[in-house]
Amino acid sequence: MNMTESPATINMGDAQRLASTTSSGRSSPALRETPPPAGGVVPANEYYANSTNYVSRHRTIGSSNKPASPLNTSNDPIAHPEAGTKYRRPRRGSHDDKATKPRRFLIDVEETQKLILEQEDTDGDFQITVNDVGPKVITLGTADSAGFNKYDIRGTYMLSNLLQELSLAQDYGRRYVVLDEARLNENPVDRLSRMIRHHFWDGLTRRIDAEGLEMIANDPKNRSKNTAPRIYIPFGEDEVLAYYQNVSLQKPHLKLDVEQLPKVITPKYVQSINEKPGILALAMTKFVDEEGHETLKGVPFVVPGGRFNEMYGWDSYFESLGLLVDGRLELAKGMVDNFVYEIHHYGKILNANRSYYLTRTQPPFLTDMMLKVFDRLPYSLELENKQWLAVVLTAAIKEYLTIWMSQPRYDPESGLTRFYSEGVGMPPETEATHFDHVIKPYADAMGITIEEYSLMYNEGRVNEPDLDTYFKHDRAVRESGHDTTYRLDNCCADIATVDLNSLLYKYEIDIAETIQTIFGDSFETPFFVSYDTSSLAPEDRPATIVHTSAEWLERARVRQELINKYCWNEERGMFFDYDTRLKAMGTYESVTTFYTMWAGVADREKAEKMMTMALPLFEVTGGLVSGTEASRGFITLDRPNRQWDFPFGWAPHQIVSWIGFEKYGFMAEAKRTCYRWLYTITKSFVDFNGVVPEKFDVVNMTHKVQVEYGNVGVDFKFIPREGFGWMNASYQVGLGYMDRRLRRALGAVMEPSKVFNVCDQNIAKLNESLVTQPPDVTTRLVRPHSLRRASEGSALMRTDRS
Repeated sequence: MNMTESPATINMGDAQRLASTTSSGRSSPALRETPPPAGGVVPANEYYANSTNYVSRHRTIGSSNKPASPLNTSNDPIAHPEAGTKYRRPRRGSHDDKATKPRRFLIDVEETQKLILEQEDTDGDFQITVNDVGPKVITLGTADSAGFNKYDIRGTYMLSNLLQELSLAQDYGRRYVVLDEARLNENPVDRLSRMIRHHFWDGLTRRIDAEGLEMIANDPKNRSKNTAPRIYIPFGEDEVLAYYQNVSLQKPHLKLDVEQLPKVITPKYVQSINEKPGILALAMTKFVDEEGHETLKGVPFVVPGGRFNEMYGWDSYFESLGLLVDGRLELAKGMVDNFVYEIHHYGKILNANRSYYLTRTQPPFLTDMMLKVFDRLPYSLELENKQWLAVVLTAAIKEYLTIWMSQPRYDPESGLTRFYSEGVGMPPETEATHFDHVIKPYADAMGITIEEYSLMYNEGRVNEPDLDTYFKHDRAVRESGHDTTYRLDNCCADIATVDLNSLLYKYEIDIAETIQTIFGDSFETPFFVSYDTSSLAPEDRPATIVHTSAEWLERARVRQELINKYCWNEERGMFFDYDTRLKAMGTYESVTTFYTMWAGVADREKAEKMMTMALPLFEVTGGLVSGTEASRGFITLDRPNRQWDFPFGWAPHQIVSWIGFEKYGFMAEAKRTCYRWLYTITKSFVDFNGVVPEKFDVVNMTHKVQVEYGNVGVDFKFIPREGFGWMNASYQVGLGYMDRRLRRALGAVMEPSKVFNVCDQNIAKLNESLVTQPPDVTTRLVRPHSLRRASEGSALMRTDRS
């Protein structure tokens, strides 16, 4: 089918002129053919915001990229005089002549949108999906005939794309457009990847400053009576405090309350401001405004989904992988800078930058994140890059020692680390009734309401150790990022999870290699207190300490031995969590066993066992499932499903596993499991109006999940604007694992069982078809990080010093 990429956008006068020229057989200037832009179908901001015409090359039926010879057109289906009839499959029910050139449609935006919704949106959700039972056909007039010749737009995918394109046209104030068919039947893989790259990341980007506060000041999770927007400034940040105080005066409509945090932030203090929740300031940079005045501007970051306005911990790591694939280096670097700011001023990488998260962190990925960014910084700024890396590395070492190697998270008896948030009372960010089932028995025993008991408990007027224990574990689950799962239910603060300890092993290796290869095996930082040094009297603590690679490699060796000792189950061929209270290995089968391959903890023998014995437990139709059904247990009304259990799959688990498989050379498994996940995303995108949700039921193959918290990213009108952060990233990263054959199958939304029934018969041929990847995808996300540059950087530094 011939396709075009013309961004012709017209007003009513243009439409009338177009009609008069095309009907008389003359070519309109608005339809003049010019060379196409690079990369296929152009983004909406180029397509609808200007009037330049683009026309794509004709697509040939053959797979060759060579142009047809002008001397011999007998085998060219495009040049052949009968190409429109004999050699092209006719569309069912088309009213006009078969196309000999790319189709474009003359469209009244508002009227066409109204027609689609009235005729096709039978369930009234402002989307066109497979659940709608309309005729699934809209007739449009072609632009070349001034709307006289008609053509049917058929099927859920094309109709939903039409609805999306009309919404985009309205965004740019267009009442009439000439719309290319190429935008309606675009390959779904190309379309989704393009939307992520050019639209979704922008829709998820936030900034905390005078402009950004207009969007992010209000908190949808604020259940207190005091709903005024509020920002908390770290102690000692006087310039930032003055900036926001000035913003409050300059923008009185915001009613912004500016507060400064104390120097020492205790759990009791955090609880005391739960009735005055606010956003926490992040990093800012100085710049000169249009009037020549020096001021501050917030460092931008990406949020998980459209309803979020704060920067989250481990979400940001996975989002950064997608940003790097899409060439958004500065945005990924800015997120690292914001993490450094959090560690410096709040003591840790926060669950998110809201006041009620001040005692809670999330899974640690900073070292891998900083090295991936560092590896892509321009060579021309080698000295500045090394200085930047030194700042981030210092922050990572501080986080490692003061958070993960200090009590209560560090367990000195086992030598492993646990998630443990030091909050007080009930987590305030949850829905109002979230803990009613927990509080009710205690309230009933006292003959008071749930609300009355909750208030008394939070104020410390009742003492209930069992509730204290429950909320200790609940906060730990939230810190783990896996909120919630029966794997960690009512025990999380006691569990040394295999994923957390694998991440810390990765920290130790990354820090060792960075010190050795970038900093000449000597790196000085301030002295940071950990469990091992906590007994030192203040006067005996040095001001600074010099780190070497040997010290950090020894930490890694010890942790690896402990993980093997406490977490590896030889009989079952996989890693399990370790219960530090019961002093026993867990039994819950979790896909997080593959974190050991991502981090490099597992030796070759253990990796091969996991691929043989563990992978079949977790590989399902739609990707890798979080845990096994047997481990989850029976689901009843009193024991509902949890979103991080069977049958749900999540982007972080997929990405970590693919990279882990690739590190150990299991490329066939990496590509197969990756295809399954991308198929799940693509099929949902095609069938449900472009939806990209937070998670999937990868067993039953649906995003319509009946589980706590629902599914973020599914509630939109006409067109998805943001997708979901780590889901977007998983798609862009995952495409790097797709060879030409798999990408073609994915574009056809071919079921994994059909793809791999064929591929399994010839694995060798499948592996041979792996195309060389560009430097921003797949293998460059695996290894090496900055080691490729180490010798060059060291040479440059020696030259500078000499």
